[in-house]
Amino acid sequence: MSFRRGVVRQSKFRHVFAQAWRAEHCLDDVRVSRVTWDGPLCAVNPKFIAVIIEAGGGGAFLVVPISKSGRIDQSSPTVCGHAAPVLDIQWCPHDDNIIASASEDCTVKVWQIPDGGLTSPMTEPMMTLEGHSKRVGILAWHPCAFNILLTAGCDNVVCVWNVGTGELVYQLFDAHPDLIYSVSWNKDGSAVCTVCKDKALRIIDPRRGAILKVREKVHDGTRPMRAVFLADGKILTTGFSRMSERQLALWDTKDLSEPMAVQEMDTSNGVLLPFYDPDTNMVYLCGKGDCTIRYFEVTDESPYVHFLSLYSSKEPQRGAGFLCKRGVDVNKCEIARFYKLHERKVEPISMTVPRKSDLFQGDLYPDTAGVEPALLAEEWIAGQDAPPLLVSLSGGYAAPPSKHRDTLRSKPKPSSQDSGAATVAASPTPPSAAKEAEEETPQPRVTARESDGNTERPRREDEMLSELLAEMKALRAVVLAQNQRIELLERQLTRIEDGDV
Repeated sequence: MSFRRGVVRQSKFRHVFAQAWRAEHCLDDVRVSRVTWDGPLCAVNPKFIAVIIEAGGGGAFLVVPISKSGRIDQSSPTVCGHAAPVLDIQWCPHDDNIIASASEDCTVKVWQIPDGGLTSPMTEPMMTLEGHSKRVGILAWHPCAFNILLTAGCDNVVCVWNVGTGELVYQLFDAHPDLIYSVSWNKDGSAVCTVCKDKALRIIDPRRGAILKVREKVHDGTRPMRAVFLADGKILTTGFSRMSERQLALWDTKDLSEPMAVQEMDTSNGVLLPFYDPDTNMVYLCGKGDCTIRYFEVTDESPYVHFLSLYSSKEPQRGAGFLCKRGVDVNKCEIARFYKLHERKVEPISMTVPRKSDLFQGDLYPDTAGVEPALLAEEWIAGQDAPPLLVSLSGGYAAPPSKHRDTLRSKPKPSSQDSGAATVAASPTPPSAAKEAEEETPQPRVTARESDGNTERPRREDEMLSELLAEMKALRAVVLAQNQRIELLERQLTRIEDGDV
């Protein structure tokens, strides 16, 4: 890396420093998974830490409240419903109690974690998604649409699911000729970027099943790559050069012929996992097996990717979890937090901007994506797009009760001939949520009959009506998705008949 002398670039993140938490605040005796899959093995949100762990006779991951520290007892309950090792876990961005897990058993399972954490082993998921023929290693929740989950497996197939109904709404069979390394949604969830073992970067519209752009040989090396969409639509990739040097590259999606910037780091073998913060436009690179975390700022000024600093420690990391902005401590000017996985320990590391004032630093904390989704699954499937709904972090952040909290649980069960996926176990609606629903839903018949003292019957009628409307909406979305799938297959058949394939 080259640095120009005498020119100091102005940036409020130039002095970001990383600091590991004290030993008493770490999680000890966590048997981190030894699986060879190049994933982060950890997922964090403002409520929970989830870590994939070693488990005999199947796959399991540990979930504990984020406030917990100290030794984890070997008898602590885990989520252990998979028949083979778990490869990836991801928290839902719109419900901090919902987590998805992908496994070598070719399934994806969706779980609901109780508010206080697990009190007994969890073996029954809310939903099982079955559509891959080989192990599933990549999960990506839609950033704006509720209940939309993307999965990618070693069968080179990308699937998009409506988790609320268990329906497979889109499936991309022929977009990738080889193993998919990573998938990332863009800001509004209208497209995804992928990198594959064939060294190509692809920008794909999953609803149309169309490859919008392709760039061959993003990195010349043969080792795995990663790609992440930035907030302004650019794409950042990590990979290896022909001489096995680790690289970072920035691409303009309007013109993929040449990278906007390329930086070479070192000759280590560990795959660089990029963690992107859209609020600060900073990228953190954690190499598996490294003892360092590098961080960069991406700007509109050449050379576009500016190296800021690196955090170095004595022990290498097995993986890392990245906490979303809603969970950081704004009173300490903490702009990011990692949970570094050691062999038997989870160590929090805070990224902080030094400031003397105790007041809320608005320039460090622009409005960030909140829990409330911008779209429902059916709206996104129907073709709508919307940017994330933002919330202020001033004075700390407390998530409001979600209007959609029970949507996942209250969806109608798909009939047996529609899908092999497991159905969602319904659970009672909390009183607060029921009250909100009553306030938002017009109920003329209830008010008309309340004077008679007989409210049970109209309430039952309203519940039946709500269920019927929800089922009609879900079926309409399924029909729309199947029509689009038929059109895609017809186009492929035409291409085959015309000899284009």
